Amino acid sequence: MARLVLSLLILCGSQTGLCQSSEAQKEPGIIDNSTVFTRILDGLLDGYDNRLRPGLGENVTEIKTNIFVTSFGPVSDTEMEYTIDVFFRQSWKDERLCFKGPMEMLPLNNLLASNIWTPDTFFLNGKKSIAHNMTTPNKLLRLKDDGTLLYTMR
Repeated sequence: MARLVLSLLILCGSQTGLCQSSEAQKEPGIIDNSTVFTRILDGLLDGYDNRLRPGLGENVTEIKTNIFVTSFGPVSDTEMEYTIDVFFRQSWKDERLCFKGPMEMLPLNNLLASNIWTPDTFFLNGKKSIAHNMTTPNKLLRLKDDGTLLYTMR
């Protein structure tokens, strides 16, 4: 039993040493992707006002939309209602969010959606729309280096 405990302690110690040694072997001056990613995100929102739409006073902001239906039903003839589950996608260009970096597209946290301008999209004659928020809000946000955003909600 003592040999087993000793073996486990040696194994755990060597694993910890491997992790520490790999961190120590990074060459100075080399920046990893997470550092670059953090710098890009910090710079993006510096001076950004999410209350103003992109191109305000200059161009019309064109929003491209797409709906992918995942389920349809039930349908009520008497109430004239139906239920559908969809992925609702919106895409637009916000030139204030252009960036330069080693990656062409940044997958962003859904919390960032509240810090950028998003369209106030609604469904004409819709009775009720609910965004799926089970465990966390079901939102996807991707940013291309030219400032094009893809915003998907379930």
